[in-house]
Amino acid sequence: MSYHVRTSCRLCGGSALDVVLQLESTPAANDFVLPDQISTPQEVFPLYLVQCMHCDHVQLPVVLSPQILFSNYVYVSGTSSKFVKHFENYALEMIQRFNLKPGDLVVDIGSNDGTLLRFFKNAGMRVVGVDPAKLISEHATLSGIETLCAFFDRLTANAILSKHGYASLVLANNVFAHADDLAEIAHGVRDLIHPDSGWFVFEVQYLVDMVENTLFDMVYHEHLSYHSVKPLMNFFSSLGMSLVDVLPVDTHGGSIRGTVAMRKGLEPSISTLRLLERERVFLLGDPFGDMDRRIGNAREQLNEVLSRVIGEVIGYGAPAKLTTLMYQFNIASNQIKFVVDDSQWKQGMLTPGKHIPVVPPSQLLARENNPEIIIIFAWNFADQIINKYPQFRGSYVVPLPKLKRH
Repeated sequence: MSYHVRTSCRLCGGSALDVVLQLESTPAANDFVLPDQISTPQEVFPLYLVQCMHCDHVQLPVVLSPQILFSNYVYVSGTSSKFVKHFENYALEMIQRFNLKPGDLVVDIGSNDGTLLRFFKNAGMRVVGVDPAKLISEHATLSGIETLCAFFDRLTANAILSKHGYASLVLANNVFAHADDLAEIAHGVRDLIHPDSGWFVFEVQYLVDMVENTLFDMVYHEHLSYHSVKPLMNFFSSLGMSLVDVLPVDTHGGSIRGTVAMRKGLEPSISTLRLLERERVFLLGDPFGDMDRRIGNAREQLNEVLSRVIGEVIGYGAPAKLTTLMYQFNIASNQIKFVVDDSQWKQGMLTPGKHIPVVPPSQLLARENNPEIIIIFAWNFADQIINKYPQFRGSYVVPLPKLKRH
């Protein structure tokens, strides 16, 4: 089987899991294919969320093989100037906050192309990345960021420890939601970090923001966990660690940055307590039922726009969330001429399942007639994209969080 269905909670092990959101089945969201594979059907997998009735953790029970998801991964951080700047500020803040010194070891789990680690290296730190995507990890190593092509676990952690010594800081950005066995990652982190002076810092999308802003397209098979603060606090405490600080972050439509100490019993910050109260109020209503109704309204709105189009429609941005949106909104392949994307890793390929060509930005206006509409699927970069093409005379449509037409 290329997937299995998990029947216990990833954080607490509880078996009472209730379905809270049902979405359309999709292929793996980053499973782009080459043009000569267009006639080969791609398998689709069930896509729905369950909530643990014991600890409230929200998660995807359908678990695809990690080899399907990550071996030929094509997302890279460095193609977005917004994310590059975010990582630069992030690194500077970590260096100052933890008083990192030249020679200290920083490890990044899911380091991708090494964009974040490069800022630490430039500041004199020793750096090691861990990423299972073969081509991307090789590219990062060749660019000067030592990257192990592996999934992070206790074995990988101890291999790094044996070669490089204790880490002062371990990072995991938008990947602590990607693993089925989060306890294995946490144990590996605890093995690798200096027990007295090291820290674990991670960023993940925040469940409350995702639901309240109707960001259903952030649900795809890579994202196995949809994190909130209370379940995470209990999880780390059960492993002898403390989630001491959680801060809101504005990436991906709303994320959180958590800071974990390697000993338990430490008091949470005021910011953490505020988020806990927000979650308490959030769970009092019917958040997922309300979200489901808003998804239906958003689908009707976008399809109404498409039904009135006379000319060409193209898309901008081929992120993983494009796959969920295309299937959930039942957008046909022939409704989108092509999708523009800045990443050379995706250009020349076809989108998962729908097989829409992905082309470089040079193709956007290099035509006899401008497209009538550009749908910005990478909605979190909408302003940046719109400002990039002042000569475009058609309409931009931003489908989420609320449909806007520019």
